[in-house]
This record gives sequence, structure tokens and C-alpha cells, in this order.
Amino acid sequence: MEARQLRKKIRQGVFDGTTSGASGENVQANIVILPKSYAFDFLLYAMRNQKAVPIIEVIEDGKVESIYAEGSDIRTDVPKYNIYKEGVLTETVADIRDYWQSDFVTFLIGCSFTFEQAILEADIEVKHIKQGRNVAMYKTDIATTSAGIFSGELVVSMRPFEKPLVDRVSDITAQFPNMHGRPVHYGDPSAIGITDIMHPEYGEAIDIGEDEVPVFWACGVTPQNAALNAKPEIMITHAPGHMFVTDMYNEDFKTT
Repeated sequence: MEARQLRKKIRQGVFDGTTSGASGENVQANIVILPKSYAFDFLLYAMRNQKAVPIIEVIEDGKVESIYAEGSDIRTDVPKYNIYKEGVLTETVADIRDYWQSDFVTFLIGCSFTFEQAILEADIEVKHIKQGRNVAMYKTDIATTSAGIFSGELVVSMRPFEKPLVDRVSDITAQFPNMHGRPVHYGDPSAIGITDIMHPEYGEAIDIGEDEVPVFWACGVTPQNAALNAKPEIMITHAPGHMFVTDMYNEDFKTT
């Protein structure tokens, strides 16, 4: 589906599911919306943790249209939003116009759904897309570098692949450093603090075959974990797996 058409369907409430595999050629973005008083701390946090929080755009305070998505409205064009107050997830909603503040700054953050399309184009199956599920995401015990009020552990997304394919998949994703790049780990989940691979903190569990190994990438849900520690008065994000779809093409972010 064309990106503009998909955003229209999201705005109308016709499309409210995960955007993985939707408008596959277009860059998708995680979002973080904060009052301007918190924006510098968050920008610094992102700069210190670029693999997990690669910022592709900052929308100035009070503005709602992305320069990368003509006619867009950040208040309505994400399928589901999480509302955090004082670090507590209070609601998941389809529209944030009632929450909007004139001092809100919006950060668009690179998303691994971009490199998924490149994997598919290499004729490699991405299991959660085939199964029609959200990608599985986990909290790890890997500390991020703190900045101001923001700190916390890395969140990762997981996709299982047959072991002979892991190096090839890693090389494909390395071509998109602004979309999390190479995996941070593959194999034993406990090595990065994941105790139960079948119970992700975010998204949906994905079956892992006997001939497959789990592969983990830094994930743009990491700021939501940091929000639990930072406790800003309000912070709005996408619900995991429900992204903002831009007009940019994945190839625009390919480095080789």
C-alpha cells in the first residue's frame, strides 16, 4: 500500500494493526513525543545510544507534519499510541489530539521494519510477517548510556533464522545503520538477560524451529523502557509494532 494511502486509512481508523510488512518500500519510524523541557535530555540520550535510538527527524515544538511525510499529522497517523504519565503506561489510544500540547517536540526514530523489506527482497523469510504477528521484543540486561533523566536497559527485537543464514542477514541489515544496523547478539537469549524467549515484554511470541537461532537487534522501543526510569510528566510513543510510515524509501537509507 502506498504510504500516503496507508496514513489516510490509519487516520480514518480503518487500519489499526501492526505496520510490519505494510507499505514495505517506505521507511517506518518509531516516535517519541515529549514536552520541550525534556527534549534536550532525550536528544542527548539518543546521541549516546545511536544504535538503539537513531533519530531521523525532530519535529519542532507544536508542529504536527513531518517533512518526510507530506500532509501527515503526527497526532492521528500512527495506528496506536502509548501514553505515559510519570513513567506509567496509562492508556493506549488511536488518536492523541485530545492530549496535544503546544510545547510537544516529536522525535522520529529509525525502525528495523526498513531492513525487514531488504531481507524479504533477498528471498529470506521473515517469520513474524509470514505468521501475521507483531515482532517479538525483549528487555535485556545491557545498560544504555544515560543522559539527563533518561537511562535504562536496551530493548531488542528478535527474528529467528536458520543458522547458515545469520551472517547473510547480518550483512543485509548492516547496510541500514540508521535503522539499527547489524544484530547485537544471536543465539543464547540468557547471555543478554532474556530468561523466557516465549514471553516477550512487547509484541508477540514467535516460534523458533529446531534448525533456527534467535537473532537480536537493538530496538526503538528502548526509549519506552527509559521512560519508566525518567518519569516525565507525559511522554507519548507509538505502541510497539505500530509505526509512523513516511514517504521516504528504504533505499534512501542504504549505505552500500
